[in-house]
Formats: sequence, C-alpha cells, structure tokens
Amino acid sequence: MKVLITGFDPFGGEKINPAWEAVKGIKDTIEGAKIIKLEIPTVFNKSIEKVKEAMELEKPDIVLCIGQAGGRYDITIERVAINVDDARIEDNEGNQPIDIPVFEDGENAYFSNLPIKAMVEEIKGQGIPASISNSAGTFVCNHIMYGVLYHINKTYKNMRGGFIHVPFINEQVLDKKNQPYMPVEHISKALESAIKAAVINNEDIKKSGGAIC
Repeated sequence: MKVLITGFDPFGGEKINPAWEAVKGIKDTIEGAKIIKLEIPTVFNKSIEKVKEAMELEKPDIVLCIGQAGGRYDITIERVAINVDDARIEDNEGNQPIDIPVFEDGENAYFSNLPIKAMVEEIKGQGIPASISNSAGTFVCNHIMYGVLYHINKTYKNMRGGFIHVPFINEQVLDKKNQPYMPVEHISKALESAIKAAVINNEDIKKSGGAIC
C-alpha cells in the first residue's frame, strides 16, 4: 500500500508552514504502507497539477493533503470540499480568484472518502486534540482537497483522499498574542495516527462528530 501525503510551502508572510514541517517528520512506513511525501506550492491550479502528477506516477491508495489553519487549536480532519475559489488574500504567485469554480464540470462538493471519525479517534487516543471540521475554507486548502477528490471521482475510483488542517507551531506564535499552537512533533505524531487509521479502516466508525454551528 502507498500513501501520498502533501504539505504546503509557507504563505501569508509566514517563514515556515507547519503542514510541511510536520509531514517531513513522519515515518517512512506506517502499518506496512509506504509513505510518499510531497511539498506543494500554495498556488491555485499549480498545487492541483503537482499532486495530480504524483497521483499518476505513484498510483497511491490514499492521498492525504495537509494545510495550516492558524487560529485552530486542534488537528481538524476535513469532511467536505466545495467547488469554489474565493480568496481573501493572494496566493504565493499573486492570484486571488473570487467566486470561481475549482472545476467547471465538477460537483458542487465532494466528501472525503477516508474514515475521518476513526482518524479523529486514533489521534485523540494519543492524547492529542482532534475533531471533524465541516469547512476547509475557500483558499488553496479547499482548492487542493476539491482537486484531489475531483480526480479520484473522475479517474481514480479506487483511491481514497482527504485533507487535514493543523495549527500553528511554536515558532510562528512568538510575536502573535493569544494564538493557539502545537509542537511540530505532536502534529507529526497526529498525522501518523491519522494515516494508521486510514490504512487499517476500510469503513468509518459510527460516532457523533457533528457540530451545532
């Protein structure tokens, strides 16, 4: 089995991206699955193209993309990606699409086909806060999640895919007041736990993971 896991480069004025820093720190083999690590640009369209190339080359069983969500305190497994780019800030090449579909011929939304609740429980079992998120935003994180699931839906029916948002790490909050953070080693451990759950669970568990608002 192969797992392709991606992390973005820094964006929005940050010098590092906790997603890629954490991805670099995970094991090369988890539950017998080979882990393929890929850094991708925080750029609309180019990010999808780079992951699509890796999907074509590696033929992974699972594609798991990781992104930064500054302000969130826990590891959040995304449930759904929507077919819209609506950027509050520019990406790393100055693109700022507003109310543009990710793919004109795509569905309004695609849901992760990973066992997201089992992944949350596996992470929490390691003493690390985790939860389900019902919005991946409308920036490049949602863009890449939607793009991966679009290509799975259109071409790679046997693949599974999803997205995880991670908090800031220590170094990023030295000059930020009252911002939650998590040590990068804990994020790497959480990602390993999420991958383990994705590898060993073909179907998700039945457990409440919803939100009131």
